[in-house]
Amino acid sequence: MKAEVLVGPERRRRWSAEEKARIVAESAEPNAKVAEIARRHDVSRGLIYTWRREARQGLLGGGAGQPELVPVVVSAGGETGAVAERERRARDAVRREGTLEIALRSDVRVTVRGCIEERTLRLVLRALRSA
Repeated sequence: MKAEVLVGPERRRRWSAEEKARIVAESAEPNAKVAEIARRHDVSRGLIYTWRREARQGLLGGGAGQPELVPVVVSAGGETGAVAERERRARDAVRREGTLEIALRSDVRVTVRGCIEERTLRLVLRALRSA
């Protein structure tokens, strides 16, 4: 454990804007635990939450090292663009996963297992009709 010796009448520790910004940025990381960050930097959890609020309001001070925090808006429609398309395809693939078995009159069986896309199925059926 590190200790800081304060000399003189002032009993408060002064944090530079860069130090505050660095601690706030660390607390904004995914899965960050404010209590652990507070212990590591020898500061109270409440002070970190205060700095985070000040950063959101643009009151934290500092310059280039300060993280820029912006509000997050979640729409009811979900994601947009390429990410949404990939997610939709993945959900559709899970729904279509299974086994398809085609039995022909000539005792030929075609079995397809897994994700069956409509386009692929059309190609297989077209090939079987022409055979």
